[in-house]
Amino acid sequence: MLHCVGMARQRLGQHFLHDSSWQQRILAALPNDASGVWIEIGAGHGEMTRLLGQRAARVIAIERDPVLARALGEQLRREPDNHSNVEVVQADVLACDFAQLSEGRFRVYGNLPYYITSPILRHLFQWADRIDSIHIVVQLEVAERIAARPSSRDYGYLSVISQFYSRPEMLLRIPPGAFRPPPKVHSALVRMTMPGERAAMKIHPKAELAFLEFVQHCFRQKRRTLRNNLRAAKPDEQLRKALEDCGLRPDARAEQLTLRQFGALFARLG
Repeated sequence: MLHCVGMARQRLGQHFLHDSSWQQRILAALPNDASGVWIEIGAGHGEMTRLLGQRAARVIAIERDPVLARALGEQLRREPDNHSNVEVVQADVLACDFAQLSEGRFRVYGNLPYYITSPILRHLFQWADRIDSIHIVVQLEVAERIAARPSSRDYGYLSVISQFYSRPEMLLRIPPGAFRPPPKVHSALVRMTMPGERAAMKIHPKAELAFLEFVQHCFRQKRRTLRNNLRAAKPDEQLRKALEDCGLRPDARAEQLTLRQFGALFARLG
């Protein structure tokens, strides 16, 4: 049965943080919020769940695999301190309503499956006003994209949406050997502190979705100019004039724009 569970977890893209020294290094990088609430994504065997429970008022540990979720809940109840402040929830994080999981503010920790990191972040950002910080272990390449700055190779839509809602920073690079089974890539711990540029840009909440869809269109084909990517939605002359009004070159590309510049262009074209 353990073999079958391991195979299932690999299909889900999850690698367990096996090395205790790396568990402690990650814990040391997290806020020590004794009165706070942590929501953990991908609890696995509880590699970080117990450690979070030692330094938080409450931990809600989400685990998609029903066998692992049941086993972890039973193990925690059998252990000496009973872990009464830890609740194990068997659920798909992409289907979770975080407002129902925690009534007040919370922090997020997760060892995220590599292939759905971006969908999980987009889902989490729906509750950005309730989240103090997000701390995620992700593939190093994804971490670099989250934290990338304009005009860099890794800057793209994931960078923009992450920096719209948070201030991301890569804290630790983690080798494959820290996990079981070891992934084929290096990983990283990323801290995402709320709020991000969103607070200063003051885009009306009802327009936020439209703004992010606009940015996504801007990056549709990264090497093409903004005018080419947006020509299907707006007349070229309007695009040229909007770029000029924003102080941007007519051949500007999305990868060159800051969040504020995206906001200014969105307002001009709205």
